[in-house]
Amino acid sequence: MRDSREKGAANEKTLLSFTITSSSAEETGEIGRIIGETVPAGTCIALMGELGAGKTCLTQGIARGLGVKDSYYVTSPSFTLLNEYPGRIYLYHFDFYRLGTVDEIDDLGYEEYVYGNGVTVMEWAERIGDRIPMRAIRITMDHRDETVRDITFEGDVGQLEQMKSKLQGGGFA
Repeated sequence: MRDSREKGAANEKTLLSFTITSSSAEETGEIGRIIGETVPAGTCIALMGELGAGKTCLTQGIARGLGVKDSYYVTSPSFTLLNEYPGRIYLYHFDFYRLGTVDEIDDLGYEEYVYGNGVTVMEWAERIGDRIPMRAIRITMDHRDETVRDITFEGDVGQLEQMKSKLQGGGFA
């Protein structure tokens, strides 16, 4: 696990960045489950990466960690832009792949979800640029090959230290 910390000049928050590796879709799902078990209500997660990087697979794991029942098949809401799933904590799953303009997110009630009491996961978050909340956990997924992914976490150290510890405890280093 690669780790770096830096002090944010604008708000004096300490930022944490670390990278872990997933060797399979099952591992990516397990990483997501640990994330879902760790994050509190009100968390916003911005997922970034190329097509096929594993963003939806990670989101499926997050859903399981949040207590979304297996009877709900978590899919990428590419055509509707938003799916909602009930669990221990509600999951709001955005997919901005087919977003025409950033202004379209306002029609969805974006801020009510992002600043609400559920956990918001946004696939293709890079498409909304500066509309990603500053407090969001940013996760970038990169292909190394057909099955191996590097998953980089960036955010406030207060948000990420416990997650990093649980991921290490789950065998992801």
